[in-house]
Amino acid sequence: MRKVYFDRKVLNNMHENLPDNPSQDTQALARSIASVKPVQSLGRSELRVLGVLIEKAKTTPEQYPLSLNAVVTGCNQKSNRDPVMNLDEEQVNQALIRLRECGAAAEVFGNGRLARYRHLAYEWLGVEKEELAILAELFLRGGQSEGDLRGRASRMDGIPDLQALRAHLDLLEKKRLIIWLSPPGRGRLLTHGLLPAKELQDVQTKLGITAGFLQAMLQPTSAGAAAASLPAVARSTPAENPEALAGLADRLEHIESTLESICERLTTLEKNR
Repeated sequence: MRKVYFDRKVLNNMHENLPDNPSQDTQALARSIASVKPVQSLGRSELRVLGVLIEKAKTTPEQYPLSLNAVVTGCNQKSNRDPVMNLDEEQVNQALIRLRECGAAAEVFGNGRLARYRHLAYEWLGVEKEELAILAELFLRGGQSEGDLRGRASRMDGIPDLQALRAHLDLLEKKRLIIWLSPPGRGRLLTHGLLPAKELQDVQTKLGITAGFLQAMLQPTSAGAAAASLPAVARSTPAENPEALAGLADRLEHIESTLESICERLTTLEKNR
């Protein structure tokens, strides 16, 4: 595993981007990032550590990159975290090793040879600064509403309104980096797309969601497939069947009620896990 060395001046002035005049080691590291395929999921500790690295790079750049102790403190702080965790140094170190192995973080050294850690999430995920702020909040807090997410992500990078947020969310959805947990509308819920498979299974089991229904929620379907899943009365046009609209309205009302109940239970589950 490559270790990158910086002199103290570079280390003290390093924020979120590579230095203006990087060493050959740094250039080699940057070139190698493009060849690393991002993993599809991360564990809870890894998500928390990655979220902390991104957050601190944006909010306290003068203290970044972070020492191991600073990462531990950031992971366990009580503000801007849900759930509050109590990770020890070994757990955080193992999470950092995993993030370095998959190309999401790097270990850097100053003149004092004190190991520090920085994220490589821009390159690893292929996102811009506002998109990364959004993902960091989802890594640190889990699923939340659009309104809450906009306010929280704005402390790292300005997102003026919901319209601006949704433009970024559209891009993240195309990259499969977010998952919608409820249908369009006020208070729509979402989470990040790096959920571990086991966590998806836990959500499925504890919320009583069938595998097919969960898959339908997480994967977009074509209009034709969606129509085919409806009963015949719903597929009929009003001219062909006067009961079509009434039947479809009843079905949609039932679906909305079911989704609302699921989202409430999911929110409770994430707070208690």
